[in-house]
Amino acid sequence: MANYQEFLDGIDRAAYHEGELTWEEDGFTVTRTYQYSPPGCHDSCGVLFYAKDGKLDHVEGDPLSPFTNGKLCMRCLDLPEIVNHPDRVLYPMKRAGERGENKWERITWDEAYDMIETKVKSIREEYGSESIVCVHGTGRNVNWLVPLFGQAALQTPNISTLFFTGFACYMPRVCGAMAPLGDFPIADAAVGHEDRYVDPSFKAPEVIVVWGNEPLASNADGYIGHWLVQCVQMGSRIISIDPRLTWWGARAAYHLQLRPGTDAALACAWLNVIISEGLYDHEFVDCWTSGLDELWEGIKDMTPEWAAPITGLSAEDITASARLYASGNNSAIQWGLAFDQQMSAMALNLAVCDLMAICGNIDRPGGNILVRNSFEINAGYASGEDFTPQSAKDRKLTIARGTGITGGEFIAHACTDGILHCIEAGELPDGEPYPIKMIWFQSSNSLACAGMDAPRDYEALKTVDFIVNADPILTPLSVAVADLLLPVAMSCERNSARTWWTPVRTIYRAVEPAGEAKTDEQIVVDLMPRLNPEAAEAFGWTKDTDIADWYLAGGDGKKHGASSNVKGNISEKAKGGVGMSFQELSEKGGYAYDDWNHTYEKYAKGMLRDDGNPGFSTPSGRIELAPYTYRVWGLTPTPFHTEPPEGPVTTPELMEEYPLILSCGGRSFEFFHSEHRQMPTMREFHPLPLVMVNPVDAEKYRVEDGQWAWIENGHGRFKQVVKVTPRVAPGVIHAEHGWWFPEQEAAEPSLFGTFDSNPNNCTRAFETGEGGIGTNIKSMICRIYPYSAGDELPGEKVTRKGGWGDYTVGAMCGSKVD
Repeated sequence: MANYQEFLDGIDRAAYHEGELTWEEDGFTVTRTYQYSPPGCHDSCGVLFYAKDGKLDHVEGDPLSPFTNGKLCMRCLDLPEIVNHPDRVLYPMKRAGERGENKWERITWDEAYDMIETKVKSIREEYGSESIVCVHGTGRNVNWLVPLFGQAALQTPNISTLFFTGFACYMPRVCGAMAPLGDFPIADAAVGHEDRYVDPSFKAPEVIVVWGNEPLASNADGYIGHWLVQCVQMGSRIISIDPRLTWWGARAAYHLQLRPGTDAALACAWLNVIISEGLYDHEFVDCWTSGLDELWEGIKDMTPEWAAPITGLSAEDITASARLYASGNNSAIQWGLAFDQQMSAMALNLAVCDLMAICGNIDRPGGNILVRNSFEINAGYASGEDFTPQSAKDRKLTIARGTGITGGEFIAHACTDGILHCIEAGELPDGEPYPIKMIWFQSSNSLACAGMDAPRDYEALKTVDFIVNADPILTPLSVAVADLLLPVAMSCERNSARTWWTPVRTIYRAVEPAGEAKTDEQIVVDLMPRLNPEAAEAFGWTKDTDIADWYLAGGDGKKHGASSNVKGNISEKAKGGVGMSFQELSEKGGYAYDDWNHTYEKYAKGMLRDDGNPGFSTPSGRIELAPYTYRVWGLTPTPFHTEPPEGPVTTPELMEEYPLILSCGGRSFEFFHSEHRQMPTMREFHPLPLVMVNPVDAEKYRVEDGQWAWIENGHGRFKQVVKVTPRVAPGVIHAEHGWWFPEQEAAEPSLFGTFDSNPNNCTRAFETGEGGIGTNIKSMICRIYPYSAGDELPGEKVTRKGGWGDYTVGAMCGSKVD
């Protein structure tokens, strides 16, 4: 697709039924829509769903979708295997035995709703609604819907991604960018243009820095990896910053294979080189930024020679790669999860935003463009807060209340470590009673994936009185702790809408939900009147498409009503909105681009500030290289590096016992987090969890390619299959996350083997960076040794013997800046 115009001209639009939402073809009913989730990743790709006899038969990419141009990953192509899988939860089920026994009794939806209503009202009356925790997982288009439900229906302020210490997924990048820039930056791969790469205003980046992610496998954060491949085909050069050698590193001008957890040291050294050598964009910095002197004062001693022994890179490569990034007329940085999962999270995110800014790569073609949700569609964490009692809001588990770490409260999530503390202790750190009596899980398989200390989380959840899990699949979390299971429909069975930046898209139902499954939206519609009639009346939703209409009208929490069932004049209340109903947008191809995201240099055109003046959406109106907002939040306003809590610098005495650096969480093509493990095709390609080990270490520690090995530290252990490869450096191993084995026994002690191969046995809750943000999940220390038949499995250790038990209730480690 190097010649995009040639690709567009070659599409047989009649063959692909341009302008049609559904049609009949060779005995199939075809639906043009966008796949999102469940199951799926953070993106929403254009698809053609082929159904026969009411069942999804196969999936094709839609070349008429400018978002993905007909390209699909293997997970999406293989959707029929999971949609039609016999292990789906098809009916509401209540627990019939003890937790962990996997004994269930089928009930009706009304019985399930009655249970929920009785429990919720009882807990509200006796303890207050803040004793209910509402949890959503990643993706699945519920990251705004579940908070809305939690606040408006359950009436709790405690909405979170449970057990994920340090808010260590995406939030540090969002807040770390909003403070200096006022908006969020993404690498420009023509994403804002409907005509994409042939748009006359677009220029491919001269340099692309792929930092801390593999976008071809992960497609994270609303961003498609193959967009950048197109840019490389158009001439972009690559700098890869990653402990692993990826597709990008193999093609890079520089592959900087740094020690995990030291990215901030590298970023500070880049800033040092670019400022000291005068390589920055002087005109842009003078006109549009503030704080250069303060930034320089903070990093003037952080030279490449300083960073080299910290990162494991040569000073020459650090210097040369910094010069290459700064030399382009336009350079882009594609950042990933590694920015959030280290102790320097907020400092690192600030450093990289400063790099974008001083090189003049903000909101210019081929740089890092500033994006907002299309048409100001901003349903989010505030969407139901009007209906949460003030008394509950006042007791929200913030970072300060939940952990004692002081600073400005700038995060909408409830503090997950605070929730864990209150579950374990029944009180706040200061001793004030704060029991957690109920947890609502929706699309979250916490024990297998997000739980930062899975064994500890398991023990804590066992003590919660009532747990609901809404999910399409019976998961380890369901079996271990759920009292009630609600079957959730999958994407092809769903009516919904979503925007992650641009364009706004609809998800249009292609087949009816299997069994008695209901969409996430319908569950909200059904339960809202039972749990809070006032909110139900205000929103006025009676069916799932009402929520989609409300969303497309710009729903943001202060605006209630839906265009198909209006309560009040929504056109006057809504700041944004696409101007079409769900059905209308679906019939127009299912997507819409807006002019705002299409426009470059918005800061010079008065498009960023509410007052319409030129500048950025920051307190000063400039990009703040040493942001005032960081001071308000209690954070250091200039970048710095913090060492991991354990490692060759912090704890050299431990390196004899645990001589390897353990990184984890890298994505694969077959799976998204803990999803897709039931799909035969995905498991054929990727049957077992793999730990990458350099050949030097494999020989040294007597582990063999294709054999199981134990990975262990002072906190726990897990086993994975060794993949001997030079893709990781000597002294570093890389393990996979999210593994469980649906083919294994569901009941305890197995729980589908979820603890046996889980790196989260080795991670620690309460171990965070400055401000309670960031975590150490990608830079632990460990040892590796062969697995032997008959070795005690972690599932047995955790569920029958109390785990490793080296933690204490409420223990906390907050890092400080030296």
